[in-house]
Amino acid sequence: MKHPVHVVGIGMIPFSKPGTNPPYTEMGMQAIRAALADAKVEYSEVQQAYVGYVYGDSTAGQRVLYGAGMTGIPIFNVNNNCSTGSTAIYLARQAVALGAAQCVLVLGFEQMKPGAIKSVFDDRPTPFDLFDDVAERLVDQPEIPLALRYFGGAGLEHMRLYGTQLSTFAKIRAKASRHAAKNPLAMMRREITEEEVLSSPLVWPGVMTRLMACPPTCGAAAAIFCSREFAAAKGLDGRVSIAAQSMTTDTPEAFNSGSMRQLVGAGMTAAAANAVYDEAGVGPEDIDVIELHDCFAHNELITYEALGLCGEGGGEKLVRDEDNTFGGKYVVNPSGGLLSKGHPLGATGLAQCVELVQQLRGQAGARQVEAARFGLQHNIGLGGACVVTLYQGGHSIL
Repeated sequence: MKHPVHVVGIGMIPFSKPGTNPPYTEMGMQAIRAALADAKVEYSEVQQAYVGYVYGDSTAGQRVLYGAGMTGIPIFNVNNNCSTGSTAIYLARQAVALGAAQCVLVLGFEQMKPGAIKSVFDDRPTPFDLFDDVAERLVDQPEIPLALRYFGGAGLEHMRLYGTQLSTFAKIRAKASRHAAKNPLAMMRREITEEEVLSSPLVWPGVMTRLMACPPTCGAAAAIFCSREFAAAKGLDGRVSIAAQSMTTDTPEAFNSGSMRQLVGAGMTAAAANAVYDEAGVGPEDIDVIELHDCFAHNELITYEALGLCGEGGGEKLVRDEDNTFGGKYVVNPSGGLLSKGHPLGATGLAQCVELVQQLRGQAGARQVEAARFGLQHNIGLGGACVVTLYQGGHSIL
């Protein structure tokens, strides 16, 4: 039998550009301290820890956590590309739900370098060789950096199939900036217009400008998950719980369908989202606030459809009807998303969690979604993995 899992503490530091950040050890400890303080829990009460990062040496998680205390608990280092943070959340949620631990810490951090993401090891097969084979057949743009090629190709496919305009992706990017302007932890807080997005340097003529891509980012975020019994015994704030969660990886369709949208995870997203809706007994229409993986403006639009917020091909209409922002059907990425808040790979899933918990507690300040009860998190990593988590707010369990 599964035990209810509650999010009782959250912590996050302001995200920053590479080169302006403290080292990962300091960033991680700042996030841990904030989460423990928010939960009103001592580190000595934590029974397990899951630490997510992509660019770092083995056992970097221990290096950070030993600063909080050397209590001998199991510490798990997690790397699942851009879905690393939410994969760590998935594992922590399992530990509590199955009764293996009563109180678990999850930390995500990343100390990135400037420039496009690239492989670190060039003396062995790349995990993306299957993806490269498909991308070469479908878009044939080998000179464009890996991630831009994949997600730009997916956006181009949508444009060709449904007549989606480049200006629609610019609208998504401008929306992200308006939301981030109200988030003191976002890396890029300046509002930008649709025209500015379109006039920024081209990285793929007719398909993508530089401002449609998320920037390399450094940062850290953390959360404390616990059982209902632990929260009640300690008098913790257990208003937010995980109502449902699903994690998926690629199926043959990603490589055999002839679709760039499938290659970048639309199928994984749909499968995970449908499993979450079924488990929780809700539908997309019940969701109040969403934090989704907008590594590129193109992926945000594609994800609308994969999450069931609209029908296939309906993403552009949802954007132009402003049903992706305050006053519309859904508020998507009130934090500013990856596009404006930033995307420190290992920390992204935790940052999404922080935003949704704040929203469901009613603590999001100027970006608060009115009467938010259900918050949906979508975090994807090429290679690939997708985690969709449904958070539910409610009355105190005390």
